[in-house]
Amino acid sequence: DTLNIPELIVQQGEHAFLRGSSGSGKTTLLNMLAGILLPEQGEIRLLEQDICTMRAKQRDRFRADHMGVIFQQFNLLPYLSMLENVLLPCHFSDRRRQQAGAMQENAEQLLEHLKLDKKLLQRPVTELSVGQQQRVAVARALIGKPEIIIADEPTSALDTDTRNDFLKLLFSEAEAQGSTILFVSHDPHIATHFPRIIELAEVNRI
Repeated sequence: DTLNIPELIVQQGEHAFLRGSSGSGKTTLLNMLAGILLPEQGEIRLLEQDICTMRAKQRDRFRADHMGVIFQQFNLLPYLSMLENVLLPCHFSDRRRQQAGAMQENAEQLLEHLKLDKKLLQRPVTELSVGQQQRVAVARALIGKPEIIIADEPTSALDTDTRNDFLKLLFSEAEAQGSTILFVSHDPHIATHFPRIIELAEVNRI
């Protein structure tokens, strides 16, 4: 997972697909962009700010305010309901709460677009299927209109129809807000939906 990237520029509002072989460092790069990991040297500028110069709490605040992150492992809180998990970013970020407006209504709309039944709203996420949990993680990332959406294999547990619905929702939400998307997937069909494909092997000088 060694990375040596002299320069990688993604414009605000751009939708980019990051492609690379297994073990090439895709997830490591996403974790750096999310401020979870830091490079040994260099800078990472997001929204005109170098997150490498921020303290850990500042990076956490920046991520909460400006990023929707969909992790491979979902990172849902098992003791919370489906609805409570989706609303989490609004509790940690004033900005996301204000952008969401009527929070519960916004959350229910996102979940409905992802074909999750309202009957499940109060159900603990541990009682949901893997595919349902993945869609909850997606809705949580989208709520509050973050400027940057980082997605690491967000469709791996979805069937074809739900995957396509998710992509439509992701692109419509991102375009409405002018959000940047950086998306990683092993599914080659998904790459065809993106106007830009970044080959990690071409930007990583190791």
